[in-house]
Amino acid sequence: MKLKLTFIAVAFLATLNLFAQNTYVFLGSYNRDKSAEAIQVYQLDTVSGKLMKTASAKNIINPSFLAVSPNGKYIYACTDTKTPNAGSISSFEFNPENKTLTFLNSQRSGGENPVYVTVHKSGKWIANANYTEGSVSVFPILENGKIDSIAQNFQYMDGSTHKERQTRSHVHSAIFSPQFDYLFLPDLGADKIRCYAFDENQKKPLIETKNPFTKTDLEAGPRHFAFHPNQKFGYCIEEMAGQISVYKYDNGVLNKIQRIATHPDKIKEGFESSDIHISPDGKFLYATNRGKENNIAIFTIDENGLLKNIGYQSTLGKHPRVFALDESGKFLIASNVNTGNVVVFKRNAKTGMLKKVGKEVKMENVSCVQIKRI
Repeated sequence: MKLKLTFIAVAFLATLNLFAQNTYVFLGSYNRDKSAEAIQVYQLDTVSGKLMKTASAKNIINPSFLAVSPNGKYIYACTDTKTPNAGSISSFEFNPENKTLTFLNSQRSGGENPVYVTVHKSGKWIANANYTEGSVSVFPILENGKIDSIAQNFQYMDGSTHKERQTRSHVHSAIFSPQFDYLFLPDLGADKIRCYAFDENQKKPLIETKNPFTKTDLEAGPRHFAFHPNQKFGYCIEEMAGQISVYKYDNGVLNKIQRIATHPDKIKEGFESSDIHISPDGKFLYATNRGKENNIAIFTIDENGLLKNIGYQSTLGKHPRVFALDESGKFLIASNVNTGNVVVFKRNAKTGMLKKVGKEVKMENVSCVQIKRI
């Protein structure tokens, strides 16, 4: 009996170790120098939260945002960001067995300063948002993971009321709907969440709809967006206003049902809200604040999709631009640009609270983090 229990225990630990070795963390940075590591890849030990370096890539500039293909084989990056008269989208092949990250190709992004890239569930399309020139582009993906020539590019000129930051459109992200049949574009410069239908079988998949945009509050500055796992609700974080707007979602249409602050009442200005994600169980929402706060705001989500703030967690660094939750919902990883540190938090599934685990990873000007089980 004792031998049997020992065998079961060993098998269980082996299973945990295998699971741990199959989860990878991808980091991008504002490296500003082709000789510096622009992208780094780590294995995430899903027992301890420890990060173990696996691969890296050089010879590219400022991969500010990353996306991983559904099969985990390819990495797509916004490159040449914050570079005058430039902007590109680049592809890489990741081989976890050989521990390599190999550059495949690049295409012009269709606008200056690309800040967001996302992959369709089919793995055959990517879409990216260009901030400075306010545009969206879509590209077909070839079977070898390379990015084909641009299929569509839409640029916008309309702005909003803030005299300095909203003189024109600034598209900050591109988010597929839960069924991947619509693409939503939070536009910080125009105070709009733009929307297109998406038909993956067409050579030009973006199709105009009867509801081309949802208007946000003035000077909200919509930035990133997340859909609830139940597909009934959407949540937009507003950078300039420091708010989250909650929407009821139905077939490409957003109807606002709540607006709630991402910060304590004592903070009245200087908002720099940035990223937003929902736990896989749909019970908690997390949102980052930069600027004076440098924290993660934690909310519960009730059955009607409404939010209630239950606390804050310091990101233990400055300027948390992007964070990510692993697919199990066990870990949250935050990247702090100004302090160049990446912090792993273990998430309490019952309370939603976060606790730092493992050792911080250092990466100068780290701009993005993505997690993928492969």
